[in-house]
Amino acid sequence: MALDRRAELGEFLRSRRARLRPEELGLPDYGGRRRVPGLRREELARLAGVSVDHYVRLEQGRTLHFSEAVLDAVARALRLDPVERGHLYRLARPWSGEETAAEPQHVRAGLRQLLASAGDVPAYVVGRNLDLLAWNRLAAALITDFGALPPAERNLARLIFLDEGVRAMYANWEGKARDVAAYLRLDAARRPGDPETAALVAELSAVSPGFREVWSAHHVKEKTHGRCVYRHPVVGILDLGFETLRFPDDPDQALVVHTVEEGTPAQSALRLLAQLADEGVSAR
Repeated sequence: MALDRRAELGEFLRSRRARLRPEELGLPDYGGRRRVPGLRREELARLAGVSVDHYVRLEQGRTLHFSEAVLDAVARALRLDPVERGHLYRLARPWSGEETAAEPQHVRAGLRQLLASAGDVPAYVVGRNLDLLAWNRLAAALITDFGALPPAERNLARLIFLDEGVRAMYANWEGKARDVAAYLRLDAARRPGDPETAALVAELSAVSPGFREVWSAHHVKEKTHGRCVYRHPVVGILDLGFETLRFPDDPDQALVVHTVEEGTPAQSALRLLAQLADEGVSAR
């Protein structure tokens, strides 16, 4: 069963309305308690310069044939960032794809060689639905032994929300959980007919209260670059950067490479982790 794009569209728009306040936008506040936080539909329609009925039809998903001008106006009124704007467009336009699972993904040999050559920093490749497709030895030593997991469990979202050992690795698990859910939601909107995406979201929603909480916020985010602090049980705290590179010929795959500054404690910890991995000593 595929994700319901009309329901996704309505919930996304309501979540974006809820974060805005009339006083922040120069709208009059006539007093009285609001039943829900944020802007009312009629206030948002006024800001966007569209009729209330037109906006209500958009939020209720009655049709997926809205003009670019209307979507742009709503995006401006909601103060959407570029990633959110693209997400709105994907949800509010007809989907011509089929509700069939995509072909299995494969990592080309040259990319696997690149991973192996990046021996001093953790690196891995993620695919659709945040599946972990390939990794180097330092990534496995840092996060978990991906190769020891059944293939169906080699998924970043599954590990973050369902694996207690991986969860404990992140100093700011709440922030990581929000980001992973935001990455997954953006990815899901790119392929709304993929039953594997719907099955993953359904499973995580059923068994993880943490996932249900962050998923309901309807955040969307592209994985680009940033920092992540790990609490490794053997080598201690590692404050690492990361860079994400997507491939023009296969945008459904991304190479994630951690970075580390020269002379930092994190660099020393990574060197120790690599030494333990070379010696076959368990880093857990």
